[in-house]
Amino acid sequence: MAKAKKLPSGSWRCQVYDYTDDKGKRHYKSFTCDDPSPAGRRKAECMAAQYAQDKETRSRSEKTFGQALTDYITMREPVVSPRTILNYKRLQNKDLKLLCDIKIADITQEQIQEFVNQDTKSHSPKTVRDNHGLIAAVIKQERPEFALNTVLPKQVRPQLYIPSDEDVKRLIKLAANTDLELPILLAAFGPMRRGEICALNTENISGNVVHVCKNIVLSPDNTWVIKSPKSFAGDRFIDYPDFVAEKWKGLSGRITKLSPDNLSNRFARLLNSSGIPHFRFHDLRHYSASIQHALGIPDAYIMSRGGWGNDGVLKNVYRHAMTGKAQEMNKIANTYFSEMQHEMQHEKKEP
Repeated sequence: MAKAKKLPSGSWRCQVYDYTDDKGKRHYKSFTCDDPSPAGRRKAECMAAQYAQDKETRSRSEKTFGQALTDYITMREPVVSPRTILNYKRLQNKDLKLLCDIKIADITQEQIQEFVNQDTKSHSPKTVRDNHGLIAAVIKQERPEFALNTVLPKQVRPQLYIPSDEDVKRLIKLAANTDLELPILLAAFGPMRRGEICALNTENISGNVVHVCKNIVLSPDNTWVIKSPKSFAGDRFIDYPDFVAEKWKGLSGRITKLSPDNLSNRFARLLNSSGIPHFRFHDLRHYSASIQHALGIPDAYIMSRGGWGNDGVLKNVYRHAMTGKAQEMNKIANTYFSEMQHEMQHEKKEP
C-alpha cells in the first residue's frame, strides 16, 4: 500500500499509480487529508488504496476469459515446462474457445457447469477435470472471491494393457539390430520415458549406470528442445543389466536420432507388423514397474528407479497385475486352498 507524506501545510498526501501515457510517462492520482494527526495519514492512505482497488476491479471487469487466459499463460511461461505451455495454448484455441469471448466479470457458475456438461460428451473424465482446473485457475486469478463449485465427472480407473514377458521377448527379437532396439531396452528394463531416452547422451553413461538428467520436449513453437527434468525425482541414476549396457558400447553422443513422436510412430508400426496386441511405447514402463512389484521390490525403490516423486501413479496405474502373473498367483492361492480342504476332509474320515 502507498505511504502518505506530510506536506509543509501539515496536510497528508498519498499518491497512487494511475496510468502510463503514450509517451511512457507515468501518472499518479493524489489524495489529501487536512487532518495533521496520524488519523489523517491513515485516511489519505485508505482513500488511495480504495481507488487502486476500484481501478483494478474496473480493469478486470472489461477483460474477457480469453484475455485472462493469455495473461495466465504469459505469467507462467518462464517457470513451467514448454509442453505445459503448448497444452495451454492448444486448449485456448480449441477446447476452451467457447469461453474466450465472455467477460470474466460476467461468467457464472451455470455457464461453467454447462461447459463441463458439454465437454463430458467428447472427452474423458480426466481431460474434463484438467480443462476445468485451468478454467478455475484463470478465474481465481481475476476474481479471487468467486469460488467454483462445479459437479465434475467421476474419475475412471484407466484400462491399461501391460505387456507380458512374452510380448517383451518378441519385441526385443523383432527390434534386434534396429534403431528401436536400445530405446525398447531402456524403457522396459529401466524404466525410462521416451523423452528421456531421446535426450540421453553417452556423456551421461558410466559403465552400466545411466544418469537420467535431460528430457526432450516439444516447445510452444513446435520445435524439440532439451530441458532438465521437471522434478527432483526425474533426475536419477539407473543401473542397467549387462545385456542392455552392451548395446551402447561404441556409441558417442545422443544414443538415438529419433524424436519422441518418431519413436512412438515407429514403435506402433513394429507392433502392427508383429501381431502383438497394440499398446503405447510408454506402457513398457508399466511392464517394468509391474515386474518389479511382482518380484517384491519395495515401492520406494521402484519410484526411485522410475523417477516418480510419489506413489500416487504407482498405486493408480502401475500396480495392475499382468495377466500371466495374476494367473500364476491365483494358481498358487487355489492350490493352497484345495490342499487345506483336502486335509479337512481327511481329518473328518479318521475315527
